Amino acid sequence: MPHILVIEDDEITAREIVLELAAHGISAERVHDGQQGLQRAQEPHYDAITLDLMLPGMDGLTLVTQLRERGITTPVLMISALGDVDERVRGLRAGGDDYLTKPFAPDEMAARIEVLLRRHRQEQPAQTKLRVADLDLDMISRTARRGTRELTLLPTEYRLLEFLMRYPGQVLTRAMIFESVWGLRFDPGTNLIDVHIARLRRKVDNEGEAPLIRTVRGSGYRIG
Repeated sequence: MPHILVIEDDEITAREIVLELAAHGISAERVHDGQQGLQRAQEPHYDAITLDLMLPGMDGLTLVTQLRERGITTPVLMISALGDVDERVRGLRAGGDDYLTKPFAPDEMAARIEVLLRRHRQEQPAQTKLRVADLDLDMISRTARRGTRELTLLPTEYRLLEFLMRYPGQVLTRAMIFESVWGLRFDPGTNLIDVHIARLRRKVDNEGEAPLIRTVRGSGYRIG
């Protein structure tokens, strides 16, 4: 399930976006201001972003410019009440991938997001293998090896390991893992992630081997 970050300070517009995307099978998470939006947009698990240009804390043009300067290539649909040609050109030149003027038809917004998602997937080079230290994951045969040792993984363990290995060295929060691996909104009361991490760690990190799966206290997990 695609996962979208909605950066929008208007409650009604944000709710409209989230509900319409949900109707198209796309999950969405909303933040209210530019500073928080910039921080969250740098997390690795968003497939696209809807970005209001008029935000408290940091305006949308500054936000998207900083994202591109930091090498973040997540597709951005810019949304604004300012619809003249000069404003649209400024937004696109700053790093936006598409521009939608308020008020907008919700189904058009969802269609534009779907187009951005398809385009971005087509632009990504096909990645069939992942490697972290001496840990290898083959996404065609769906097998994993640690050195010469083949790992026997259950389907959820495989998806969990793949998600960790796609972002080596990065701290992945429990919410990020839960939403990406299970496709559900995170429940802080569940220990499901911790149980699966413990099982996966026993398979990946044998005695005498350098531990690869690490717990970052109060934050989440990382590999490598």
